[in-house]
Parts: sequence; C-alpha cells; structure tokens
Amino acid sequence: MNESSPVRMRDVARAAGVSTMSVSRALKEPASVSREVRERVAAAVLSVGYVPNRLAGSLSSRRSDVVGLVLPSIENSIFAATVKGISDVLRQNGRHLMIADSGYGPAAEEAAIRAFLEQRVAGLILHDTLHTPEAIRMIRRAGIPVVENGTLTAAPLDMVVSYSNREAARAMTRHLARLGYRRIALVTLPAAANQRSRDRQEGFRAALEELGLPADPRLMLERPPGLASGAEALVRLLEDETAAPDAIFFAGDVLAAGAALECARRGWAVPGKVALAAFDNIDLLAQLNPPVTTLRLPRHEIGIRSAEMLLERLAGQKLGPAVVDLRFEIIHRAST
Repeated sequence: MNESSPVRMRDVARAAGVSTMSVSRALKEPASVSREVRERVAAAVLSVGYVPNRLAGSLSSRRSDVVGLVLPSIENSIFAATVKGISDVLRQNGRHLMIADSGYGPAAEEAAIRAFLEQRVAGLILHDTLHTPEAIRMIRRAGIPVVENGTLTAAPLDMVVSYSNREAARAMTRHLARLGYRRIALVTLPAAANQRSRDRQEGFRAALEELGLPADPRLMLERPPGLASGAEALVRLLEDETAAPDAIFFAGDVLAAGAALECARRGWAVPGKVALAAFDNIDLLAQLNPPVTTLRLPRHEIGIRSAEMLLERLAGQKLGPAVVDLRFEIIHRAST
C-alpha cells in the first residue's frame, strides 16, 4: 500500500479477511456482528492505520471547515493568548476551532489526533512537537496541513512557528550570571514526555558550560505543575545551606509564583536570601512583591501566525520558511 494514499474500508476488509459490509457493521453497529469479526476488524484497523469517517453521508466535501488544536492543558492560562490568536484568525476566514487537551501525554495527544481526523478536520495545530509513531503515521496518511507551535524544531511534521525554549533558557541563565549570581538552580516541569522542558534543561546546561559554572545535579529539579510544587521546590533547594543556590530559575510561571508566595509567607527576602526568575510573563508575576524577572514570549503572535500559515497552505498559496522563529524578550525586575 502506498504510504501517502488514504486508507479505505476495503483495505481493512482485505486485512481482516471479511467483507466491506462486515467492516462497516463492526465499526458502526458492533452488536450486529460476532465477537470474532469485531476482533479481526479492530486488529486490521490498527494494522493498516484506518481512520473511520464519522462525517460520511453528512458532508458533501471530504473535509470540514474545522481546525483541530491539541494543547497540553486547557487549565493552564498561558495558552489562552495563543488560542485567542488562532480563533480570531480562523473565524475571520470562515473556519472554526475545536480544542482537545492532551494532559501533557503523547498517548492522549494521539487519541485526540485520531478523533479529529475521524471528524475530517481541515488541518491540525499541535502545541507539542513530540508525537507517537502512530500519530505521525495517521497525520501523514491524512495529508492535511499541520502547524506545531510549542517550540522550534529543526524537523517539523509540516510547519512550525514558535520561539526556541533552549535559547530562552540559555539567555535567562546568562542574564542571571551577568547580575553576579554563581549558584543558579533550575526547576522545570517533568521532562520525560515534555520536549519544552528538555529544551529548557539543555539551554540551562549550555549556558553554565559557556560561563564556566558547575552543573550541580542537586540544583536541577523537576516538579509537577502548580503553586504548591513551586513552593516545595524552593524549600528543598534552600534547606541545605551548604549547597543552597543564590538564584533559582523556575522554567514555569506558576512554579515561580508559588515560590515567590512561599518566600513572602516565610519572610525570606527576595533577592536578599535568593533571587527568583520565571519563564513566562503572566500578569501575577508583575504584581508580586517584589515583581519577578521573567521572559516575555510571543504567545498571541504564535497563535495568529499558526492560523495564518495553516490557511495559506489550505488556499494553496506559496509559503515562506516552514520554520518561523518569533523570538523572546527578557524582562528584568526587582526579584533579581
């Protein structure tokens, strides 16, 4: 079978050794066929990468006017500006946005992609750049435009628009060093299934190496998202005074806010006892006392460009670079 050719129901029937009608019944009315047939069809669907068309018979065109967006979390406010940018551009061009939450997991992202493809979406926008092999295979076979926007990647599925998490973390680490800090700690979200966290860790290590500063493993922590996680990371890093950092770079805005609030609760001076830096410019960071040094990221512009690039591809227009870097900016405040 040609890898780029759409997989049809007849391909499933051939792989399962049953009729096309049996495949249709097994997918639409499972109770109408035997358990053996259901199992054979299910195995064949996975083996050939078939995505059922849930809109068959209800649309005259092969694709809908809907664009699917998969985010790591719909609870995290940092994605709001990106979603707004995407939604505004699509709405102005007669398209609609459908959103799914991957829960920071590649398997859940794969399930969301499958559901979107079953609805014959016109295109996909994916925040993550790390995908399961099955998700990649489904996307390739669907033949629809895809924009990734969580971080820059040299080898996008199709198109990518973002900033470099590696370079942003490297720049902030170097900024802290220029201010005179020498024992700099890093706190990120868990990196196992999060390319952004891995990129931030890599940028941090690269900066330390360039600066000739030691990379003490005790000063690198991974914590789940949340204010409480930031507070817990702060206390753990400072409890051993012989190894305590003089600055902590929280590569997550909520983590940083939790740490700043914990310092205020304990009466710890910032930056007297420890300097604090964050990764994203949420409003709360500017309102804390002292306000927290952070990175301004072009999240709204990323949303706008993601939608524009997708629409250009759908319209068959010639595109510029498939990789678009929108950069970042360090905002220096009193916490450092």
